[in-house]
Amino acid sequence: MLNNEFKKKFDAESNSLKKAAIKGDFLFFMKKMDSIENTALIGALLKVRNLEDLQKIKKTEQPSEKFSAVEKVADYPGGLNSLRQEVANLLYVDGVYSEERTVKTDVAFIVEKDGSVSNVHAQGNNFTFNRQAEIALYSLAEKFSPAMIKGDPTTYHFKIPLTLTITE
Repeated sequence: MLNNEFKKKFDAESNSLKKAAIKGDFLFFMKKMDSIENTALIGALLKVRNLEDLQKIKKTEQPSEKFSAVEKVADYPGGLNSLRQEVANLLYVDGVYSEERTVKTDVAFIVEKDGSVSNVHAQGNNFTFNRQAEIALYSLAEKFSPAMIKGDPTTYHFKIPLTLTITE
């Protein structure tokens, strides 16, 4: 809706300087909206992680079977490359602050029995990249196909390394 309103205003204007100003205003506005959305996603991430931590405290862990007993590992639709591409598309790069051009993180998470993602934790040298990577993993549109032991779905610990090269 906002896009349409800016477009109407842009199309109605005949002065090229005013058109450039309208376009600049639109880009500035959209960047602010992205920032607001990112702040909301960080808040949601904190809430999810707090709830997961509480569930860990409440839940008594059953001894897990060895990974060698897993007949089929958890898999993302389209495979690992598809997962990497979707995470890359979901990363809010403007929310990553770094003086280095290349930042890396390892994202560990659990693929639950229903294929959903939980307990996402990124570990790398850049705090903001870690948070954006966690948000991206929680934001995946598709579910994994779960790991299987003896024909039954089981939870599976998954780890994916991510690298971001910042261009200026």
